[in-house]
Amino acid sequence: MAEETRSFQVRGVKVEVVRKDIKNLHLGVYPPMGRVRVAVPLVISDEAVRLAVVDKLGWIKRQKAKFAKQPRQSQREMVNGESHYFLGKRYRLRVHEVAAPARVAVRGIASLDLFVRPGATAAQREEALLVWYRAQLKALIPTLLDKWQPVLGVQASHWGVKKMKTKWGSCNTVAKRLWINLELAKKPAMCLEYIVVHELVHLIERSHSDRFTALMDGFLPNWRSCRETLNAGVLGHEVWAY
Repeated sequence: MAEETRSFQVRGVKVEVVRKDIKNLHLGVYPPMGRVRVAVPLVISDEAVRLAVVDKLGWIKRQKAKFAKQPRQSQREMVNGESHYFLGKRYRLRVHEVAAPARVAVRGIASLDLFVRPGATAAQREEALLVWYRAQLKALIPTLLDKWQPVLGVQASHWGVKKMKTKWGSCNTVAKRLWINLELAKKPAMCLEYIVVHELVHLIERSHSDRFTALMDGFLPNWRSCRETLNAGVLGHEVWAY
């Protein structure tokens, strides 16, 4: 039976319910906006799901409040002195207008140099930075795949980087295709590794089941710490429809 996904309200809280062929109910609250998701065995009734959510309502609201307080950047204006992040470190932007193709370079431990053509708009400057972020991730990910695929005994058929508003990463287990969120270029390197491992483990166990958690514990014992670091970091200015 294919997965069935729908949503309903429980005392003012929107809950996404995914029915699938699993043994236990799994409830989670996910960043960046505190999306509530419940993975439910096929045999459990809607009423049982509602009761399970009501039982955890206090914890759910605390988690949602924590995400609501998470620091978020304002809309970036792409001007000198503005803060930007790369691999978890904060840099001050230095904009240089040059008669040459756009490029970005890290200078020292505190500056991010952005070279753009004279008259480049804020949108064009931001696009140049995003192109650079994408290139950095594409340079880092192959090393992580080479490290972890033999350990896990799996092989992705394809992987890519794209802006994602709902997930840090995704895995199509049928096509064995991985997608990594472009936003991870701003996060500490261990967060990128955690997401790569997380998505590769889905090639072994499709759902976030007890087996999935046990596999993560076995292969990457500090994954919870990585997740906490990732979820506690400063978010970009994008409006995440999570």
